[in-house]
Amino acid sequence: MNSKSQISYTVKEAEQALKRYCAYRERCHKEVEEKLKKMNMIPDARDHIIYILLQENYLNEERFARSFARGKFRIKKWGKRRIISELKFKQISKRNIEFALTEIPTEEYYTTFNELAFKRLKQIKETQPQKIKKKLADYLLYRGWESSLVFEKVNEIVN
Repeated sequence: MNSKSQISYTVKEAEQALKRYCAYRERCHKEVEEKLKKMNMIPDARDHIIYILLQENYLNEERFARSFARGKFRIKKWGKRRIISELKFKQISKRNIEFALTEIPTEEYYTTFNELAFKRLKQIKETQPQKIKKKLADYLLYRGWESSLVFEKVNEIVN
């Protein structure tokens, strides 16, 4: 019985598999490249398949970045710093990261930040103000909110 790593694919089969992979949800170049490597495709075949995916608009880095930013902000409540960091890790260009951040309306960004800060504050069981401030700040910073926003908010809502 063959294990998955020993299965060989023709270029056409790999192309079809990657079209399905990209159609399921937005993907970045790095994810597609890793998938092709796992399929044991040679570099020339990988380049050819990526070219086809780009030509047929299955793969679009700007669209991926915009979708990623919207989703992580709205669903996971991430701040811009975390979104930028994750997009950089996925090797998204600076230009596309800038486009992605335009998907987050400024007013909604601050509203979400305030709601998240107050929601987390209610969950903290500490009684000492310094410990409360630290836990709240750590939580918001981990989620990628800008440190200037975090410390201003923490000092505003914790006495």
